[in-house]
Amino acid sequence: MSLDVKIPAVGESVTSGMISAWLINDGDAVSKGDALLTLETDKVSTEITADAAGILRIKAAAGAEVKIGEVVATIEDSSAVATPESEKPAPKKAAKKSAPASVAEPVSAPVVSLSTAIEAANESLTVVSENTSPASDGRSTRKKLSPLRRKIAAQLVMAQHTAAILTTFNEADMSAVMALRKELGEDFQKQHGIKLGFMSFFIKAVVVALKAVPQINVRVEGDELVQNHFYDIGVAVGTERGLVVPVVRGADAKTFPDLERDLAGFATKAREGKITTDDLSGGVFTLSNGGIYGSLLSTPILNPPQSGILGMHKIQERAVVVNGQIVARPMMYLALSYDHRVVDGKEAVTFLVKVKEGIEQPSRLLLGV
Repeated sequence: MSLDVKIPAVGESVTSGMISAWLINDGDAVSKGDALLTLETDKVSTEITADAAGILRIKAAAGAEVKIGEVVATIEDSSAVATPESEKPAPKKAAKKSAPASVAEPVSAPVVSLSTAIEAANESLTVVSENTSPASDGRSTRKKLSPLRRKIAAQLVMAQHTAAILTTFNEADMSAVMALRKELGEDFQKQHGIKLGFMSFFIKAVVVALKAVPQINVRVEGDELVQNHFYDIGVAVGTERGLVVPVVRGADAKTFPDLERDLAGFATKAREGKITTDDLSGGVFTLSNGGIYGSLLSTPILNPPQSGILGMHKIQERAVVVNGQIVARPMMYLALSYDHRVVDGKEAVTFLVKVKEGIEQPSRLLLGV
C-alpha cells in the first residue's frame, strides 16, 4: 500500500510551482513529518513534508513545473516492501539511474543539515536532472528562470507600464540616530534580547510621514482611488532566490523592540526559504535599503499597487555646512519614488522632509510628531 505525495495549496492565487530540490533521495526511508522537497512558486518557497512513514518513490524531477494537487511521489509502506534481499543496502548508482529527479539544486535549496547539503553537492557533480541542468557552450550558460524571478520581472515591468513613476531626493544626517544607538544600544539588547538597528527608525519615520501626508498612503484600483487608514509597511529583503518584501503589520502601534523582532524574524524566514504568502501581502508602503550593499544613490521602482517606496542608501561621511561651519557628518541619501498619477510633487517632497526630520530628530518618532 502506498500514499500519494501531492502538491498542496500554498496560496489563493497560486496554481503551480517548481520543485526546486528534493531533500530526500528516491528509495530512502522517511518518517512522518520529514521535509521531502522544496516547492518554489512565484510568491514563496515552502517545504512539503511527509504525511506518513515509508519508502519514498519520486515521480517528478527536480526543476519540474507542477500543478497544485499533482502527485509528485509516493510513500510505500516499508513493511510491505521489506524482504531479506531488500534489507541489503542497494548500490547508490542504481538508485540514481532510476530517479535522477532526487538531486537537489544547490542554488535554490533552503537551509538543511550539513550532511544533507554535502550529499546533495556530491551527487550534483555526476547526476543532474535535464530540467535543471544549465546549458553551456563555454562562453555563456543558459538556465530557466525560477517562478519567483519571473514574477519579479513581471511586477517590475508592470509597474513601469502602469504608473507614472517619479523620484524625489533628499539627504538625512544620521548623527542623532547613530549617537542614540551607541548610547542605548547595549541596554536595549540586554533588556529586549535583540539589537537596535536602523530600519526600525525608518519604519517609524515613514509612519509619521504617512500620517502627516495621507495622500501617499493610497492605491489605485481601476478608476478608483483607495485611501488606506492602516500602516502595514513592507521591507525589501534580498535572498539567493531574489527580492521578497515581507510586511510589518500595524507598524504604527508597535514599539521599537516589536519592530526589531519582526524584522529579525523575517530575515530568518527569508534565509531558510520559509516566507509565506501571508507575510508578503497587504503592504501600503515599501522600504528598500540598498545601502547594505554599498549603493550610494538609486531610483527605486514602485511595488504595485502601492503609490510610494523609500530607497535608503549607504551612510557616508560628507562635508556639510552646520551653523555656518563646514563639518564632516554621516549622511544618507534618501530617494522617494511615487506614482505621479495620484501623488503631486508637493506632497511627495513634504513626505520626504517629514522622514528626514524624524531621522535627524529621533525624539519626534517617540512622540509621533
